[in-house]
Amino acid sequence: MTTNVPQVQFTPEGVVLPEESEILQGVQADIDQAFGGGVNPQLSSPQGQLAQSQAAIIGNKNDQIAEISNQVDPDTSSGRWQDAIGRIYFIERISASGTVVTGTCRGKVNTPIPAGSMAEDTSGYLYYSLVDARIGADGTVDVDFQCSTTGPIACPAGALSKIFRAQIGWDSITNKTAGTPGVDVESRADFEFRRRNSVAANAVNSPQSILASVLSVNNVLDAYVKDNDKNTDITFGVTNFPIAKNSVCVSVAGGDPAAVADAIWKKKSLGCSYTGNTSFTVEDRDGYETPYPEYVVSWLTPTASAVFYKVQISANDQLPYDIEDSVRQAVISAFNGQDGGSRARIASTIYAGRYYAGVSAVDSNVNILSITLGLSASSLSTSLALGIDQRPTLSPENITVELVDV
Repeated sequence: MTTNVPQVQFTPEGVVLPEESEILQGVQADIDQAFGGGVNPQLSSPQGQLAQSQAAIIGNKNDQIAEISNQVDPDTSSGRWQDAIGRIYFIERISASGTVVTGTCRGKVNTPIPAGSMAEDTSGYLYYSLVDARIGADGTVDVDFQCSTTGPIACPAGALSKIFRAQIGWDSITNKTAGTPGVDVESRADFEFRRRNSVAANAVNSPQSILASVLSVNNVLDAYVKDNDKNTDITFGVTNFPIAKNSVCVSVAGGDPAAVADAIWKKKSLGCSYTGNTSFTVEDRDGYETPYPEYVVSWLTPTASAVFYKVQISANDQLPYDIEDSVRQAVISAFNGQDGGSRARIASTIYAGRYYAGVSAVDSNVNILSITLGLSASSLSTSLALGIDQRPTLSPENITVELVDV
């Protein structure tokens, strides 16, 4: 049996779907032929109603075919389909992880603050320190803490303010900058970013293999790797961060120190040194008996760098009363990658254009005049480049929303 309904076409450029108006015309032609011709073509007639319903059903199935075709492409796949593509590369979607915040600990000089020490924020969330630390000569030390509750929990500047378990010599804690929000179960964009890098996961002796290995560690929020194969010291990135000769600099946010150290050590070149401010001793137990060979692995814990935004929109009486808060939330959502796009990362360049869609979607009456950003409220531009030693953070109070009369 033949039909007048146009078919889905599979072309070298992809799937091409017929217009639903064409589908409707084809269904009407089929009905007319089935009844011997002369059928009333009006859509208000019974046969017209039937034709519209059949056309809608066919169009819906065509959309589903296109969706399945798109799910085969790693660039557009999501959900269970993306998980299946990931398994080809022997990777699984990473579970949720907690917010990482830099806490300034004050107390008696030389007081140790061991990894796992706990602090509490003003909302009652508990944070544990990621590395061993010791209070310095000025009576302070900056230590990264990670929230024990997973997800993008906000930790604004000054929120981490209470020592959960008293320790002799450790008097107080606070955070000068906001934390880097944790993540829920790995997003579509982040999973695809890691899948691309995971192609090198089975290799060794390359920056890509180290990066893939570190990104697979639980609770690691972000990482960046730069290798210096020269016999002289170099500087790298917009901050001119110094990297020692014949060394690798692995910048890591979050993660258990033992797991991070092991991920780096298994992938870096023999004889290659490290550049970084955080260290952990790895024991090589593969093929050895006690005493095991020990190796001190170092990496860079990037500094929390507060990002400031200024959003100017045209003043309009039709805007909702909470427009400023809504715009702030849209910026935060894009910054953290919660809108489905890429999030702000270590050593990345953040473009203002990344935020236009989210801000515009807040309300149909929003007309954007400008969006600028920077590392201080007084120095803003349309893009911001970050160094390998900078971990971008964002607090609502650092987002200025202006309604401008034009």
